[in-house]
Amino acid sequence: MPEPAVMPAAASAPISLPDLFAAFNGLTVLIVGDVMLDAYVWGKAARLSPEAPVPVVTVSRTEQRLGGAANVALNVQALGATPLLCAVIGDDQGGDQLLELLHTTGLAPDGMVRSSYRPTTVKQRILAHGQQLLRIDSEVETDLNSTENADLTARFEQLLARADVVVFEDYDKGVLCEASIQHFISLAQQRGIPTVVDPKKKNFLAYRHCTLFKPNLKELREGLGVAFDDADQPAFEAAVARLRELLTPDNVLVTLSERGVFVENGSFTKTYIPAHLRSIADVSGAGDTVISIAALCVALGMPAPVTAALANLGGGLVCEQAGVVPIEKSLLLAEAQETGLVL
Repeated sequence: MPEPAVMPAAASAPISLPDLFAAFNGLTVLIVGDVMLDAYVWGKAARLSPEAPVPVVTVSRTEQRLGGAANVALNVQALGATPLLCAVIGDDQGGDQLLELLHTTGLAPDGMVRSSYRPTTVKQRILAHGQQLLRIDSEVETDLNSTENADLTARFEQLLARADVVVFEDYDKGVLCEASIQHFISLAQQRGIPTVVDPKKKNFLAYRHCTLFKPNLKELREGLGVAFDDADQPAFEAAVARLRELLTPDNVLVTLSERGVFVENGSFTKTYIPAHLRSIADVSGAGDTVISIAALCVALGMPAPVTAALANLGGGLVCEQAGVVPIEKSLLLAEAQETGLVL
């Protein structure tokens, strides 16, 4: 069995919240996985089409935003750290637009692989009068071919030497597969670099021996093929125990939606952290914020309950804003101080 990643010594960990947030600035985070382009078309729908019983949308504006693993990179950047994005996109218009957005937002394209064999994942949303009428997904979910995988691996290996922590951002779009996941985790372990995972269903059981594994309740159920009610704590904890048997992660962090988060550290100490009362505008992107904060805390050797508490605060904060937006570092620090979070 591979040796666990060597974590930073506890004595070197920040001793106050301002110290912790200042330490974020010195970190570099390698994010590997599925990137996508979130496209929005806003307009007005005042009549039905004469061609079919569907609304006619008169377009008023359009916008493209970075999504998937690229949104995690934006969150890491917003927290003051340096993100390194490693992914595969198409040699197409969507890929051109995504690279342009990386340039505009100051994200380096060094780890991006372009392929003529698969399209860039684009999710286009048609909205009118504050409602989403339609979403059009342009994507494939097949695994990378041998050439694409070799190119991705080469980029990952080049960037790994600069990383303090690796984030696996898996959306089941085919960029990550079991073989590459295990290879990447092994390479990180050899360098003593912790690995943090935001999983989906297809590769759920591939992330063996990672440092922190962060599913939500739906992903936990689907990944293990088990069913339990949200309020059934014994069944939930049994599922976490089964997860540990299969993956042997150092830490498990489960987001529980409106009930907050659960974390279990390497000593099997369980901690439930309730959600804070908020006015929820949009839950989109909250998971990206949670994994970004968790990764930075793991890189600095913070205790699992502190990592979970801060990530819980950050995920809640972004839910107060409409749309997928990165966390605001100053707001997160202020809220952490107001709630009395102790390191």
